[in-house]
Amino acid sequence: MLLQMVVVVVAAPYLVGLMRQVRARLEGRVGGGVGQPWRDLRKLLRKEAISPEGSSLVFVAAPAVALSASLVVVAVAPFIVTGSPLDAVADLYAVVSLMLLGSVAFALAGLDTGSAFGGMGSSRTMMVAALAEPTLLLTGFALAVRVGSSNLGQLVDRSQQAPGEVFSPAVLLAAAALAIVVVAEAGRLPVDNPTTHLELTMIHEATILEYAGRDLAVVELASSIRLTILLGLWVNLFLPWGIPGAATPVALALGALVFLLKVGLAAAALSAAEVFMAKWRLFRVPELLAGSFLFGVLAVSTSFFLA
Repeated sequence: MLLQMVVVVVAAPYLVGLMRQVRARLEGRVGGGVGQPWRDLRKLLRKEAISPEGSSLVFVAAPAVALSASLVVVAVAPFIVTGSPLDAVADLYAVVSLMLLGSVAFALAGLDTGSAFGGMGSSRTMMVAALAEPTLLLTGFALAVRVGSSNLGQLVDRSQQAPGEVFSPAVLLAAAALAIVVVAEAGRLPVDNPTTHLELTMIHEATILEYAGRDLAVVELASSIRLTILLGLWVNLFLPWGIPGAATPVALALGALVFLLKVGLAAAALSAAEVFMAKWRLFRVPELLAGSFLFGVLAVSTSFFLA
């Protein structure tokens, strides 16, 4: 468990750097390098945290709440091994709730600033979460039906024992639905643009616009860990090969290597796809998430009728 937390926390900023570097290379730019996010975090940690006038404890506590929720998910989820000591509490719905806790914390922080940008970002964040959460619940239910449990370790174990089921219609539909939700929850194109500061396009960036210094470093680290978690859950649920069941030193090293390779490839593929995308208008985002909800409904129906 401790090794998994160290691997994910250290790798998360590098994953963001990898995505930026892939995008820079495809756009004909040099880029800042894969390690640039860690250099940015080190620089921010040396600076003083500043809170907006009139803000309360909600604004100060939100980064710690989001980071803590993400670290709990990292501790219980089967990323590099399925037989962890906390495997019994690794429930898919509990993980989804913890991820939602981070979004709610930043939405409340945006409202707490009293600024127009913060309120706008909070309302947009909650709109995306309200549309994405039902799909998450549906896909989780579709995957749990074939196993009889929503435990993440058992879901991954079942996929490893019966690899042919990964290509069943129910699992493929669930994979498509969850892929769209991962893009929305991670704040990536075409739902959100993590590099923009334009009023008309900001969603997550608007809620964290007032953070500075050490608080901003915690926010950026929590966001990068959240991205790693979402990509890690997707690749381990639908590409479960290479995850050991026993926590021996060799198995842990192999599991960590395979996990980093799969998440890195997924992040590079997502970043490459973003080069050819534009940020969608906010009013089109519900259409995209409605499509993911439809995939989720079809996944549940298929899991019953074609089981």
